[in-house]
Amino acid sequence: MISVCLATYNGEKYIVEQLQSVLSQLGEHDEVIVSDDGSTDATCEVVRNMADSRIRLVKGPCLKSPTLNFEHAIALAQGEYIFLCDQDDVWMPNKVEVMMKALQDYACVVSDCEVTDSQLNTTAPSFRQQIGAKNGRFYNLFVKNSYSGSCMAFRKEVAQMAGPTPNGVFMHDIWLGNVAAFHFSLTFIEDKLIKFRRHTDSASTAAGKSNNPFFLRLYSRLKTAFCLLFLRLNK
Repeated sequence: MISVCLATYNGEKYIVEQLQSVLSQLGEHDEVIVSDDGSTDATCEVVRNMADSRIRLVKGPCLKSPTLNFEHAIALAQGEYIFLCDQDDVWMPNKVEVMMKALQDYACVVSDCEVTDSQLNTTAPSFRQQIGAKNGRFYNLFVKNSYSGSCMAFRKEVAQMAGPTPNGVFMHDIWLGNVAAFHFSLTFIEDKLIKFRRHTDSASTAAGKSNNPFFLRLYSRLKTAFCLLFLRLNK
């Protein structure tokens, strides 16, 4: 069973297009958990109007935190395979097929994607090339993170070990990717499996430069390393 965890907040503009691209690839027993973080627009109404029994619309923590909202959805996931999903992207038609094949050999898979503008016009053919991403768990821990949640899928045991994101670690996907890389197995694949829509209302800044000061980025990396070691010692 596949669980797609989708965090929403004021996403009425693009949510139908995204959900359509997801649902077309799922089986009748799979699920999409839409955790809404207190939207003030018509996001929830739009999702309900899709009237698809595979969609579970739930109230999120309403703390204006994408990390807590995603964690809320992940905690409710019933599937053995979990896909993370942003509210404004579009999945390529072969995303689930390609990632499920890779998940038979790896506990976590991170794909590449196309970066687009609000109208889905491609602005960068490869997200990984745009940010200068490299493979290697130590590189991604200490130098430059490239564990993008919208491109990530993992087995349930990764989420079970990871638990809540530790305080001081910037985002849930950074933590999940590192837990998978150091305690399970993780692979990057070159396939561009989503259209990664960037626009003025985007919650993610993944395609741009971090706004956090250097000392905060360093602290977060060291905190991540410490928490990974703690998991190892208490495994």
